[in-house]
Amino acid sequence: MADGQIKTILVAEDDPETRLILQQGLVRAGYRVIIAEDGEQALERFREYKPDLVLLDVEMPRLNGWEVLERLKSGWRSRKVPVMMATGKTSDEDKIKGYEMGVDYYVTKPFNIQRLLPIIRNLVSGVK
Repeated sequence: MADGQIKTILVAEDDPETRLILQQGLVRAGYRVIIAEDGEQALERFREYKPDLVLLDVEMPRLNGWEVLERLKSGWRSRKVPVMMATGKTSDEDKIKGYEMGVDYYVTKPFNIQRLLPIIRNLVSGVK
């Protein structure tokens, strides 16, 4: 990373294959990756690791991505952390809902991790 500090990304994704693709791509790009397999775990990991970015799926067990997003954006500290929704929910209504709730970037599956890396780099460095 340019500023010498390794950025931490929380990947909240219940699908093992998608999780692995994201984890491998992000680690290869020089990020520290924290994994959460459901919404409750995502909030726990967020509190524990204080990531620089949250990559969030919508459809997850225990708490869905919308509920996680709502909790993150209502916290005075957590609301400043950028959130990228990476989801199979492709409707315009879902995208609008995401942006209205404070998502910084909304990407639909399937996606190419190489195309996401420049966006992720901008989000963790504060460029919108």
